[in-house]
Amino acid sequence: MPQNRPTVLVTGGAGYIGSHAVLSLQQAGYDVVVLDNLVYGHRDIVENVLKTELVVGDTNDRTLLDQLFASRDFAAVMHFAAYAYVGESVTEPAKYYRNNVVGTLTLLEAMLAANIKSFVFSSTCATYGVPETVPIPEDHPQRPINPYGMSKLMVEHILKDFSAAYDFKSVIFRYFNAAGADPEGRLGEDHNPETHLIPLVLQTALGVREHIKVFGTDYDTPDGTCIRDYIHVTDLASAHVLGLEYLLKGGDSTIFNLGNGNGFSVKEVIDTARQVTGREIAVVECDRRPGDPPGLVGSGEKAVQVLGWKPQYADLGNILTHAWNWHQTRHGK
Repeated sequence: MPQNRPTVLVTGGAGYIGSHAVLSLQQAGYDVVVLDNLVYGHRDIVENVLKTELVVGDTNDRTLLDQLFASRDFAAVMHFAAYAYVGESVTEPAKYYRNNVVGTLTLLEAMLAANIKSFVFSSTCATYGVPETVPIPEDHPQRPINPYGMSKLMVEHILKDFSAAYDFKSVIFRYFNAAGADPEGRLGEDHNPETHLIPLVLQTALGVREHIKVFGTDYDTPDGTCIRDYIHVTDLASAHVLGLEYLLKGGDSTIFNLGNGNGFSVKEVIDTARQVTGREIAVVECDRRPGDPPGLVGSGEKAVQVLGWKPQYADLGNILTHAWNWHQTRHGK
């Protein structure tokens, strides 16, 4: 393992994607400090699994950030701390703009004051809105249809302006449906409330839920249900490490989509979950939800070409198997 690697601050490192990124950074030899307000993050994951320093606090707390950046020599920041419930963002937009935009701006200003100028940002395909072409390339028009997507797009604009004005370098990752769990079962997805399809399906298989709701069976897709691009969270994490190394080697600010380039329908996910778990999964068909596009699939080709990214777990069966192992450990009866 490489020695004397730089120290990286990971905000939101007690959450789902952030914790997997911390693990990948540790495996690459980096020293990691986690900043998380624990609204949605899990203290036990950081302390017992990742076994790294946890600073409990908020990115809106400038005094805390200044003290933290003065306490050691950080080479970069990897930023996952954000609220990410689309429906809630519609009913409580102020909460999303304060945390996702103002909190990020406060973090960026503290970084500048401490002369830390390498930043890896967790963005989202929600900045694109309803796609015009599939798979979606990085230069696709960005027209978000909810405050969550808009909050991430605002930060992207801030980063572009910071890059031009302050010689501040960032890698922005827009990704699709993060899914799966650490292949060795150490980490996984544990949201409350849970809104993502795969954990909801697996909770149904475990008997935690009576059924899974399928919103819309009349879309213009092969089986009538929505198609989404599911990307293994470990593959996402590996891309973030590659993005960090790209910046530390002097790379310029840039943007990458992270997707598998192919999608799976809701029915395909449920059918595969039945095969993986060997259990019945009851389905209740419901009307469409407003704002759900028929298909969201992203191209990760730029990340493959520029960063040398090589997704290891693109198969839906692998994604569900790893997630099932985790859910049985975390929520099994």
